[in-house]
Amino acid sequence: MKTMFDDMAKSPAAWLSSAGKESLVVLSTRVRLARNIAGCNFPESADIETKKRVISYVDSVVTRSKQMSEGLYIKAADINSLDKDFLIERHLISPVFLNTDLNKALYISNDERVSIMVNEEDHLRIQGLSAGLDPRGSFELAMQYENEISKYLEYNYDPDFGYLTSCPTNAGTGMRTSVLIHLPGLVLTREIDSVISHITRTGLIVRGFYGEGSDVLGNLFQISNQTTLGVTEEEILQQIERVTNDIIEKETSARKRLIEETSEIIEDKIWRAYGILKNARVLTSEEVMNLLSAVRLGHATKMLDFLDVSLINDILLLSQPAHLQKYYGSEMDNNRRDFVRAQMVREKLRDQK
Repeated sequence: MKTMFDDMAKSPAAWLSSAGKESLVVLSTRVRLARNIAGCNFPESADIETKKRVISYVDSVVTRSKQMSEGLYIKAADINSLDKDFLIERHLISPVFLNTDLNKALYISNDERVSIMVNEEDHLRIQGLSAGLDPRGSFELAMQYENEISKYLEYNYDPDFGYLTSCPTNAGTGMRTSVLIHLPGLVLTREIDSVISHITRTGLIVRGFYGEGSDVLGNLFQISNQTTLGVTEEEILQQIERVTNDIIEKETSARKRLIEETSEIIEDKIWRAYGILKNARVLTSEEVMNLLSAVRLGHATKMLDFLDVSLINDILLLSQPAHLQKYYGSEMDNNRRDFVRAQMVREKLRDQK
């Protein structure tokens, strides 16, 4: 079963590199810029011809721009269901991007750190991804492509309201910045609800692993800004950095208390998780996410100091349903996936300790 993105499935995702800043707590940072092309109705109110015209505009940019000619540019009609799920798991598209209308296109840079969705909720959703805590690096990545596209296309911009977007909550900067953060300490000490309340009061929002409308898996949370109008990009970046650093301090403190006050219980939880992963014959993706959360905590607290976080990240991604099928080159039903997933995890952990 040779399909698109097979080679990509064999390599780690750029946003899961263990080399990022604060990688023991923060997995990745994303900056997404919403832009619309002047003179064209927004996608949700545009007819098919307008959407096709937008795609033709982007086609022209990709052809003429040296920077963009070096990436992968594909039309939605060429992306099958498995590849769609794969791109969602890899955080390169939103879960709703390819659900209905196929008058859409996708651009992915060669290093996977930039993706551009064409005709999602806005004409362009330009996304920069970085490993660890790096809002400014992600912003600079997204802006490189935003600036490049602006050489060829005019954005829908109002002097008073900034960039105009399909949803008014994105107007102004058109910028959403989010961090994917691992908070097992705060969950285990039952402080997570108060921390989420604090985050919400600062004007940020907390979501699940795949963003809006998704569940929290493996104690992984997405934290992002809500306000885009009446603030500058710099103010958004500063707020995300400030709040995230505060959460990192709280999480680090919670982990320390867990070790000091309940070390035997926590150590048992961590080693049980490792034991299940290393020996189980059947594992669901949700089980792996939750067990890896404990193992990741064990790595951070040096209880499992022989494990490398890059291996943990590799298992995290490959355990997702679409990645698993593409990695082994075979479509599988749920039961078969659960069996093969457990086999993959055992193989990955076989040479450890």
